[in-house]
Amino acid sequence: MIPVVKPFLPPFEEYKLLLEGIWERCWLTNMGPLAIELENKLQKTLNVSNLLFVTNGTVALQMAIKALDLKGEIITTPFSFVATTSTIVWEGCTPVFVDIDRNNLTIDATKIEKAITANTVAILATHVYGNPCDVEAIDIIAKKYNLKVIYDGAHAFGVEYKGKSIFEYGDISTCSLHATKLYHSTEGGFVVTKDKDLNIKLQRIRNFGISGFDTFSDLGLNGKNSEVHAAMGIVNLKYIENIHSKRKLLYETYTEGLRGFAAVQPIWREGATMNYPYYPLVLESEELLLCVREALLQEDIHLRRYFYPSLASSLPYLPEQLLQVTEDIAKRAICLPFYYDLEVKDVKRICEIMCGM
Repeated sequence: MIPVVKPFLPPFEEYKLLLEGIWERCWLTNMGPLAIELENKLQKTLNVSNLLFVTNGTVALQMAIKALDLKGEIITTPFSFVATTSTIVWEGCTPVFVDIDRNNLTIDATKIEKAITANTVAILATHVYGNPCDVEAIDIIAKKYNLKVIYDGAHAFGVEYKGKSIFEYGDISTCSLHATKLYHSTEGGFVVTKDKDLNIKLQRIRNFGISGFDTFSDLGLNGKNSEVHAAMGIVNLKYIENIHSKRKLLYETYTEGLRGFAAVQPIWREGATMNYPYYPLVLESEELLLCVREALLQEDIHLRRYFYPSLASSLPYLPEQLLQVTEDIAKRAICLPFYYDLEVKDVKRICEIMCGM
């Protein structure tokens, strides 16, 4: 079987060494030495300020909304994983969907202003497949209307835009370190902000809102991560360059092998580096997508309709909204198998099956 994704696993002996230290210290959670070490290493690797290691990418988004004291409407994208929207609802705010750009699949910044009302308090946009949003246009709009900006960078680990980390844009940026991501800590995530005071508030929120030995300053949650997860993150970080190189090779192999196939790749943001988290395609039609899926399944090869269906038209806790571009793209978008252990020969085989239909 060839799955859609498969977690990268480092040499077990390297991981075991860190586990032995955990056993010796008997310090499993509550921001132990490995969690702090991972925070520092990630901050240095990504060249960002004020990075906090948290439970997962969903909690990271919840913390961002809570830290910014958002109450009202939050403009967001319907083409993302459900957590982008569910966190808005979970935190008592109202998601307002804006259609996506047909070429890069991120929120269409030219349509944001029309969605702004007297109740709008923020924009929460996703760097889709790691592809950056139009952060400059969004920044101009946010300043004009005094809105906060949160970026869901679940797929954007390592991406830079115009020479700086994509996580340095917006009021708060978040990332997922889930096992299926190109870099992971088994389960995990992080939040980044340039604002030192906001970072202190996020730290308190991560730890139940505790501000002292017996005092509380904020409504918090348990957003801390464990030493076991931090250990995986520390070891995996040593291999990030190898991971990136292999994924780049697989990406290029797909692109060459599917040349002439009836599909297009999302256009990557000019000025942004690529991190190769997935291999997404938008096929010519939904009918072709279903045929491709069936042909690959016959060979026990799996793809994912990512993201399908549109969040604007499929969530039972929100009114249905049909957004033309998103509805169209969601029906035709797929992600092909893509992970570190995938063999080049398997990529070529997938391309041959698709091109031979």
